[in-house]
Amino acid sequence: MAVRADDPEIVAIPRPGFFNRLWGAVAVALSVLYTVVLAFPAAAAAPFRDGHAVSHIGRLWAWMIIRTCGLRVEIEGLERLEGLGPCVMVANHQSMFDIFAILAFFPGEPRFLAKKELLKVPLVGYAMRRSGHIMVDRQRGGNTIRRAIQVSRLGYSICVFAEGTRFSDNRVHEFNDGAAWIAIATRRPCVPIAISGSATIFPRGARVVAPGRRIRIRIGTPIETQGLRSEDRAALTRRLEDSVRAMFTTEL
Repeated sequence: MAVRADDPEIVAIPRPGFFNRLWGAVAVALSVLYTVVLAFPAAAAAPFRDGHAVSHIGRLWAWMIIRTCGLRVEIEGLERLEGLGPCVMVANHQSMFDIFAILAFFPGEPRFLAKKELLKVPLVGYAMRRSGHIMVDRQRGGNTIRRAIQVSRLGYSICVFAEGTRFSDNRVHEFNDGAAWIAIATRRPCVPIAISGSATIFPRGARVVAPGRRIRIRIGTPIETQGLRSEDRAALTRRLEDSVRAMFTTEL
């Protein structure tokens, strides 16, 4: 699908010059290569140590993609995660590079809620399922919560993109309550995270990366969930969404 500058769901980005287009195409090809090569050791390591052995491979994979694309990742508030332990990270979602930035630069071992369709990808799907990622079946929400509790008990932090899908229009959209539900069920603190700038790098429908750009991530104050009940999830969702909106910026 081609990206149109006048599409309201896609943020308008300047047309890059020839060198940047070439760089972007090469970066995409190399990123695919990294994925294929590293999928083998990831799949081999996934059954061991409850998937913890895959964490270093995932971090390396994401770091290589970020560096190949020449991206600068600026993180504010990283100290708020120090000593926090496993938590539920709740973020907006603009592009695939949100995932790479969190994997490459956040402490601990983040695991993601991901579409169950990824299970069909050879080796990658197997490695994700066996290493703690939560494959979401929208028709069976109870299974997602049970899996999240299990993953949390293994010492992983869980990252939830609370809008439910990617939006490349440079705005924060309404949050679903699934992230709050998981945070309350796992009794882990939830951390609002605003990701800005990634939509201009690889918006939905793009085939080539726009290299040499910047991602800004702001980490908000963790919110304790001890003592909260399922009926509190709407209020918690609003609190998380308000925090992310306040931290999000279009000025990079």
